Amino acid sequence: MKAVILYDGVAHGWSDRDVSAVLDSVHRVAEVLRAAGHSVQRVAVRPGLQWLPPCRRADVVVNLCEGVGAVSRAESLVAGALELAGIPFTGARPDVMVTCLRKPMANALLGARGLPVPRWIQPNGNRVPTDFPLPAIVKPATEDASVGIDQTSVVTSRRALTERVAEMSEQFDEIIVQQYIAGRELAVGFVGEQVLPISEIDFSAMPDGAWPILSFDAKWAAGSPEDAGSQPVCPARVPKALQDRLVAMARDAWRVVGGSGYGRVDFRVDESGQPWVLEVNPNPDLSEDAGLARMARAFGWSYEDLLLRIVNLALADAERTQTLDVALATGVRSRADMRTREPQQPA
Repeated sequence: MKAVILYDGVAHGWSDRDVSAVLDSVHRVAEVLRAAGHSVQRVAVRPGLQWLPPCRRADVVVNLCEGVGAVSRAESLVAGALELAGIPFTGARPDVMVTCLRKPMANALLGARGLPVPRWIQPNGNRVPTDFPLPAIVKPATEDASVGIDQTSVVTSRRALTERVAEMSEQFDEIIVQQYIAGRELAVGFVGEQVLPISEIDFSAMPDGAWPILSFDAKWAAGSPEDAGSQPVCPARVPKALQDRLVAMARDAWRVVGGSGYGRVDFRVDESGQPWVLEVNPNPDLSEDAGLARMARAFGWSYEDLLLRIVNLALADAERTQTLDVALATGVRSRADMRTREPQQPA
């Protein structure tokens, strides 16, 4: 089988460490696929469509592209081009990416389904209603990977909220203000229909006075105080009743956004035991040391098992789509043929 691995090839504004992390992940995925007997080509995605022809010659594309030029909103364009070209690719469809990246859209869909989402609002002219609950967290409305989130994102006073909203509005096109939920941070992962063991972020070692949140530094600044203070634990120690509730809510949230392939649903569970949906994440990081791989190991899968299952899912989904397309096309032709036949004259 011929496989292409796609990744963001424009390192504008990236540090050497960022570039190295991306390439390390790409190389590791390539090793796994080659060891399984597949031929592999690594293709960097840059503006334009020069990256598409190699994909057309492949049997499957492993889509590790999380943006173009570090612009998150462009990741759906890459998946869209692959979908239009009829090329099997791993992970989410472009519409799912768009929905989940736009936090207000995702929150509205989840809330309409009846899932508990912390109160949220998009500020109108930098103004937030005076009855909005505090503490609140202010973050970009169309970014992922904790971009734009730091310790000053959580505010506890009206004045601080107004100032933070104004500051963030200068940096980002759209922002969202959401009620801050204190409590445990848990996540449910999916690979196809398989639910993986629940994971938790342990914030007990956070520096004194720091908010227990997954900020940009906590995720990406290796060795920083926030990185050291936010340690993943998988499987999480969760009572059976809460575990069942989280899995049921995660499945519901995943279906609401049309999730497929692999993904993760993040929760906060408050002191009363009420889970709140924070985010739905299609195509979470597939690095060997990332959360989904950690969940897979807790389930008994090796990293190789995880990647090959994701690739096989992409191939199976493509086969089902092709079968459906053929059936639909055949049905259309049959109906057209019936309409054009000459009616039989009665004997």
